[in-house]
Amino acid sequence: MSSRRSAMTLFSAPHDPWSHRVRIVLAEKGIEADVVDVGPGRFPEDLLDLNPYHSVPTLVDRDLVLYDARVVTEYLDERYPHPSMMPVDPLERAQLRLAMFRIERDWYEPACRLDAGAAGVDAQLLRRQLRETVLASAELFKLKPFFLSPEFSLVDACVAPILWRLPHYGIDLPKESQAIARYAGNIFPRAGFGASLTGIERNMRAA
Repeated sequence: MSSRRSAMTLFSAPHDPWSHRVRIVLAEKGIEADVVDVGPGRFPEDLLDLNPYHSVPTLVDRDLVLYDARVVTEYLDERYPHPSMMPVDPLERAQLRLAMFRIERDWYEPACRLDAGAAGVDAQLLRRQLRETVLASAELFKLKPFFLSPEFSLVDACVAPILWRLPHYGIDLPKESQAIARYAGNIFPRAGFGASLTGIERNMRAA
């Protein structure tokens, strides 16, 4: 992200997969934005005034305020259409939107509960749930160079934050999941993905 002042501001939690998802899109598109780190329970006054839900990510673009990760990423893709991160065909767009919906329900919900501090038996169940739902998608990673797409898309920006965090959650994938490992090996070295990472996120995979 640029150190110069920008008309666009992103309120983002440095550890949060929802915020990471938006930062990936900003970085992949080369969009300049002022990123304001928001710590747990320490919401800037500006954010409290702008977003009735007091949540991150929240994007402010001049007079426009958006505060849902999928709404934000689709807005960014439409406002800055090059490179496009969604197909032109309505059927293909619908399929990718459905994929994002399922990933949000099946991957993000247990991941965010783990982030919220689930412990003991609850944490074990959440880890098992997340591991099983990721593995259930293994065949989809084989179909195209990216997730259900020949090009990097908003779905990849949705998938990547969770895959990056699996070791942090104490989740390992079996050798049989080579397609997922190969996919991650293509996504994580991308310049945009690297630029999207906060220090906290880099440390999630520190040896």
